[in-house]
Amino acid sequence: MYLGPARAYTRTMSSSARTFGRVFLGASLVFAGISHLTFSRREFQAQVPQSIPIDADVTVLASGVAEIGIGSSLLFAHGHRRLAGTIAALFFVAVFPGNIAQWMHHRDGFGLDTDMKRFVRLLFQPVLVALALWSTRGARR
Repeated sequence: MYLGPARAYTRTMSSSARTFGRVFLGASLVFAGISHLTFSRREFQAQVPQSIPIDADVTVLASGVAEIGIGSSLLFAHGHRRLAGTIAALFFVAVFPGNIAQWMHHRDGFGLDTDMKRFVRLLFQPVLVALALWSTRGARR
């Protein structure tokens, strides 16, 4: 059944939006990972829950390496985008307790210097999970 050029245009726009989302997320993760390893190490340490039995700096360095790897896979692993998106979503879920700890223990970092700012940030984590999954899936047929 022929659906006409409007349907093809809609599919192209959806594909472009997904590509933009995936590239934006991948580049953001690579940048965040590099900042974990360099200029923002101390800021990221504010997010490490005290219940983690590993040194906060080691945790920050390890998560930075993970972010660079995940971000790079979103950008360059063309044949494995779905897997990369799933791993990115799981990563965002895994680091969520750190965001909660930062809010609960009133730790400043990245300009999050009030409880309200730290709480609002928590609302963005599900958005990152959704973006990771949505941007790495094909459009519905």
